[in-house]
Amino acid sequence: MRSYGIMKRFVALLCASAMLMLCSCARMGGPVVYNDDGSKADARLEEVIEAIKNEDKEALKAMFSEQALNEADDLDGQMDYLLGFIQGNIESWKFQGGSADGANYEGHKTRKSRYWYSVKTDKEEYLFFLLEYTEDTDHPENVGLYMLQVIYMKDEDTQFDGGNDILCAGIYKPEEENNETVQPSGDIEKSEGEEEIVQPS
Repeated sequence: MRSYGIMKRFVALLCASAMLMLCSCARMGGPVVYNDDGSKADARLEEVIEAIKNEDKEALKAMFSEQALNEADDLDGQMDYLLGFIQGNIESWKFQGGSADGANYEGHKTRKSRYWYSVKTDKEEYLFFLLEYTEDTDHPENVGLYMLQVIYMKDEDTQFDGGNDILCAGIYKPEEENNETVQPSGDIEKSEGEEEIVQPS
């Protein structure tokens, strides 16, 4: 019994020390960091879905960055295509995967996210992919949605690659729907520091 009591005191002391170290790190600006990239992407998806439900082109357009608006090939036409492409009433969405990367060099911060989701209507299942700059202190015109891709989930293997080769400013349309392929002029190549893609369990 005596050894059990000593062990309990040792465990309590160890826990108290760990909590003290954690608090100290937080006060000193240590490595205790909350990453909310996924939450931001979820919120953006819900905004996109709401705009689609309401056929609100102005709200949808306002989500894109100034850079994307400048580079997009006929965004109004792309939005018309998207609103006509979605069939039925959107009922649910589910996270599929995603990644985020950023840099902080001498106070100049950038942050970019790539997330994709399964979105179901009462008639079809779609894949929604969002590529967005959430932070760019040197170039605020880059902040916002850069690319929105919506395809049938059944076409994932042929029309989706996480924004690597299949990439455009604005809203994606399959090549057969375009007279020419849109090529972005901005630097949105996948960085070496990009975090590992998260797949749902």
